[in-house]
Amino acid sequence: MFGIPGKQAVSMTTDAASQIAKLMDRDGHQGLRIGVKKGGCAGMEYTMEYVTEVDPHDEVVEQNGARVMIAPMAQMFLFGTEIDYKTSLLESGFVFNNPNVTEACGCGESIKFEGM
Repeated sequence: MFGIPGKQAVSMTTDAASQIAKLMDRDGHQGLRIGVKKGGCAGMEYTMEYVTEVDPHDEVVEQNGARVMIAPMAQMFLFGTEIDYKTSLLESGFVFNNPNVTEACGCGESIKFEGM
C-alpha cells in the first residue's frame, strides 16, 4: 500500500526471523501481525498478535521461514522498520528499529511520529 516497488515494507534480522519462525512452527500460526495503536505516554504503541488467517489487506513480508503481516492502518508508520529480537540477562523480546519515530518514552514502550 505505502511501499516502494522492489523494497519490502519492513525487514527482519536473522534473530527476529528465527524467533518468528519458531513461534509459527510451535503454535501453527500463519505469522505475526504488527501494527500501532493510540496509547502510552508518547502517544502510540506497537501491537503484535498471532495470525491464524492472513487478511488480504495486510502487507506480507516473508524471510527465512518467518512471515510478518502489517495491518493496513500501520503501514505508513512502519515502512522502513527493522524488526530485531534481543536477549539479555533479564529479558528478551522484539525490538523495532523504526526510522519514522521522532520520540520515545523512557520505558521504550511508547512512541511518537512526526505530526502526531
